[in-house]
Amino acid sequence: MKTKILAELRRASGYVSGQALCEEFHVSRTAIWKAINTLKKEGYEIEAVQNKGYRLVRVPEILSQKELESIRQTKWLASEYYYLDETESTNMVAKKLAEEGAAHGTVVVAGRQTAGKGRRGRVWETPPKTSISMTYVLKPDMMPGNASMLTLVMAMAVVRGIESLTGLEAKIKWPNDVVINGKKVCGILTEMSAQMDYINHIVVGTGINVLNEEFSDELKDKATSIYLETGKSVQRAGLIEAINRQFEHYYEIFMETQDMSVLAKEYNTLLVNLGGQVRVEGGKEPYVGNSRGITQRGELIVDTWEARRLVSSGEVSVRGVYGYV
Repeated sequence: MKTKILAELRRASGYVSGQALCEEFHVSRTAIWKAINTLKKEGYEIEAVQNKGYRLVRVPEILSQKELESIRQTKWLASEYYYLDETESTNMVAKKLAEEGAAHGTVVVAGRQTAGKGRRGRVWETPPKTSISMTYVLKPDMMPGNASMLTLVMAMAVVRGIESLTGLEAKIKWPNDVVINGKKVCGILTEMSAQMDYINHIVVGTGINVLNEEFSDELKDKATSIYLETGKSVQRAGLIEAINRQFEHYYEIFMETQDMSVLAKEYNTLLVNLGGQVRVEGGKEPYVGNSRGITQRGELIVDTWEARRLVSSGEVSVRGVYGYV
């Protein structure tokens, strides 16, 4: 009931009477009063005025099941939230839930992740109360060969979500990183369980540096956070909701063709190294060329001095010639 009361207070432009809440949720005024007091203890600033009711004055930076559910505005994504204060990996949890029958659109969120995975076996660890670690469970009716493009769709959603909430200009470093001012702020890892011609489920995991105030010497030259770029605290739950809305929008466009044909033009405007030199590593022999955007299959087009090459994500890494970007 606390989640429903919180959602009702958010929707209201002013005060909500205690009687209206009683009638809405079929409970006593005492039950409403107890729920309001519990919300206050959790950090929500709620004003109570006799003959007027209750008004939500301020929302703390809090990440919880209740907070996420109370601000949800998506149609099908996040129809089910699974929140954990701490876990090894949201992708691991999401895969287990998917195998146990979790619905399409289920979202796993953790306050802290201790053993998350990045591409090429890297570890993605998030300090407590600073970052977003979340994973979508998707069960699309499409061929397995199209699944990797969902990484690109997720990157677009993260960029537009950050932009809508903060005004920051974020860019995509193909295929699975989001950067701000040339430094990584987000990593994405898509994993799939499938048969030859059938997808059991896809999990799209996303880690975002939000409130981090510093990074290790090893990372400080190539990693950043939204706080470091703005000097302001951003509510993680609000950013998750903004990204969810964007992903739902782009996913529905993607599923119409099950490729990037409709989204490629917009995606290319967000590509950080479009037209610049890149170094492609991880294949038989590294090579350098100029990035020309993506194909409708999500491959990166790279023009070398001898030929045009199409780079598939896989285990290939694309970097700037002189650094991370």
